[in-house]
This record gives sequence, C-alpha cells and structure tokens, in this order.
Amino acid sequence: MFQTLDHFFNSWEFEANATQKLLNSLTDESLEQEITSENWTLGRIAWHTVAAIRIITSNTDLTFHAPVEDYPVPTSAQFIADSYYQASNAFVQALKAQWTDHTLQERINFIGQQMPNGSLLLFLIQHQNHHRGQMTVLMRQAGLTVPGIYGPAKEEWAKFGLEAPQM
Repeated sequence: MFQTLDHFFNSWEFEANATQKLLNSLTDESLEQEITSENWTLGRIAWHTVAAIRIITSNTDLTFHAPVEDYPVPTSAQFIADSYYQASNAFVQALKAQWTDHTLQERINFIGQQMPNGSLLLFLIQHQNHHRGQMTVLMRQAGLTVPGIYGPAKEEWAKFGLEAPQM
C-alpha cells in the first residue's frame, strides 16, 4: 500500500514509462495477435491497459478524462499508445490536484471489498504489470522486438556487451 503520493508518483513514473515503451512498439497488424480465438488479442489487452486506469479508479472521487470502455478495440496502435499517454498524464494530474497523502488512507469499495485508496493504487500498478507480461508474449509471437523493462530484453543484451542467457 502506498503511504504517500510521492512514493506512488515515483513508482508510477517508472511503470507507466515501461508500459508506454511496450505500447509504442506495437503495430496495427500486431493488434490481432492471439494465443487462441478464445483469448484476448494483443490489441484487446493493450486497450484494456489504457482503459483500466479509469475503470479501476472509478469508485474513487477522482475526476479526469480517460477512456472508460475497453471494447471495442481501436485498430490503430498509435491511437492506443497516444491514449495511454493521455490517460496516464490526466490520472497523475488529477491525483496531484485532488488527493493528499491522507486520501490514501480513505477506504473505498473495490470488487466487493473495502480497500484503502493507497492499496487501490498498488493494485492498479500490479494489474498493469500483469497485462504488460501478457503483451510481451504476444509481441514475440507477432514478431515484434520486446523492449527491456526490468533489465535488458534478449535483443538488447549485445548493446551491453553481454551474451543473452540461454533458455
């Protein structure tokens, strides 16, 4: 749980930049990549990650402009990436203007349970990271280069003069 907004902002900045790197790497064609026809496509997961910022925070008193529906999925990868950038920035500006550290202790109802706002913000980051992992698998299947997030991706090892670990 986040105890201060500054702590959250530091974490969000890194995680949002990582998500933005992935979204910026998508192509229009890659949005249709799927594991099976019964699972979400790469585009659906990417768009859900955009809309989830507003969806997850909808039970709070925060007001900001961001997509609130994760379907239908846009067909433009650039639109998805641009929408994430806008939603993330609007979210951060809303937090700065509308919440204080004390607000993080206030409890809301989220998915049938009472939760402090500070825990909701942690959930938002974890949810985003979960879908980012799904996107990296689908990106590889679509033939895209996956940017490193918590360290170099296999394609980036050479830049550091290292040999990629064998799988």
